[in-house]
Amino acid sequence: MAQEKPDSMVRLLSCALHRIRTTPPRIIASPATQPRRAAVAIIIRVVPPPNTVSVSVDTPLPTLNQFFELDWVKDPLACPEFLLLRRDGASPSDTVPGRASAFQNFTGDGNSKGSSKAGAHVAFPGGRTEEGDEGGLYTAMRQTWEEIGLDLAERDFICIGQLDDREITTSLGKRLLMILSPFVFLQLTPNPLPIDPTDGTTIHWVPLETLASAVLPGHIGDKMNAKSRWSSVTVDAASRLTPRRAAILKILVRVLIGSMQFPAILLDLPESDTIPSSSTGSLAALPNSGSYPALTQDKLEKGFTATKPLSGKDQNKSRHQLKLWGLSLGMTLDLMATMIPPTSLPSPAGLNKQPTPQDLHKVSLPSLHLPFLPVGGEGMRIDAVAPSLASVFPRFSYPDVNFWIWVFGKRYREVVRGWEASVHDGGSNVRRVNWSGTALNTFYAAVRKALLVVLVLRAIGVLVGLMFAGWWVFA
Repeated sequence: MAQEKPDSMVRLLSCALHRIRTTPPRIIASPATQPRRAAVAIIIRVVPPPNTVSVSVDTPLPTLNQFFELDWVKDPLACPEFLLLRRDGASPSDTVPGRASAFQNFTGDGNSKGSSKAGAHVAFPGGRTEEGDEGGLYTAMRQTWEEIGLDLAERDFICIGQLDDREITTSLGKRLLMILSPFVFLQLTPNPLPIDPTDGTTIHWVPLETLASAVLPGHIGDKMNAKSRWSSVTVDAASRLTPRRAAILKILVRVLIGSMQFPAILLDLPESDTIPSSSTGSLAALPNSGSYPALTQDKLEKGFTATKPLSGKDQNKSRHQLKLWGLSLGMTLDLMATMIPPTSLPSPAGLNKQPTPQDLHKVSLPSLHLPFLPVGGEGMRIDAVAPSLASVFPRFSYPDVNFWIWVFGKRYREVVRGWEASVHDGGSNVRRVNWSGTALNTFYAAVRKALLVVLVLRAIGVLVGLMFAGWWVFA
């Protein structure tokens, strides 16, 4: 029987999915002034090891506990993956409604200034809730079916649960646009399933190991074979702060304010791990119906064989570099935070002393390894209470803008510290209070004040410079 490694990716995935199933999500009610909502599907599968026998349609499906006890799941060669999409032609400034760009311009998942094929941006399948949808779960399933042809209502899938709701606002957080609900799905069978992406949509199955190496604590992430690295995405601030057709105003704002930088994870994947919209994964592409060759499922769906591996030179030519950032990175960090296994109790809670609720809560308090902090977040455990927020707060290219954000960010820091205290105390306020929304609002309030001060100081500096130049010329 296959033995599972202590810190294997499958074990970490089991820890995450059980936590998601047993932890109620933070639900944000839509205000009467803005009832729009959206939902996305985070789809996870475990690629079986070679020569795994396919499951018959009549075979009873396992429960979540039984799934992680299956031999092909516990096998050391099993590889957990999650699904990401690359949508062609999407841009952060796009406002065309629809499935592909319903909220891309507000989540930071579209193309940005200076992006190219070497750094394509990816997101989860999903979109806006439409009239007639029975809820967020239905929206996520419907949008996934319409966008990639994958039916999450089939018996092969189980909905594990929901991550916390999150607010999508305008670029400076001044106006709420919609509430986004992420739902987590798991494929219970090793069989490859047919898919049919829409035009302009490419599917990427990304090994969870690549993310674990970048965000999980060193004693776990360093053991992962697949590696990814942190990068950044630069977004033109003028494109988000000025009207689309105001060309002169855009140039002026670009010069005065600069650009915004968001953290990103750079995923380096082979091209053969992608499924373009022209492919319609079919079970007929399988060379043998009874067993799998040493390939991932998406390669089988495209009809690849294992008889002719790529040479090193060919492998370098056929790799994709994908950037995971914005709200999609935030949801991914929330998922990865649930994978951190419990640690030992603090030393005061020994055998002769009962652990306090605070001690017990500290054991389960996740803490990702994030190489960045939002402006003004120094000294705060933002990685423990809200790793997703740290990924959507920008830094500006001009240092004085970041300085003024820090100056006006006192209220934001108080909110985060209150959130941290609530998490450590384990009180009811952790779920009852919309900490993430409050932190988001207070941070962007500081950004608006900082930008106003910077613009005023820039204007005064230009005026003084012109006056001095005039005095020097005429004197």
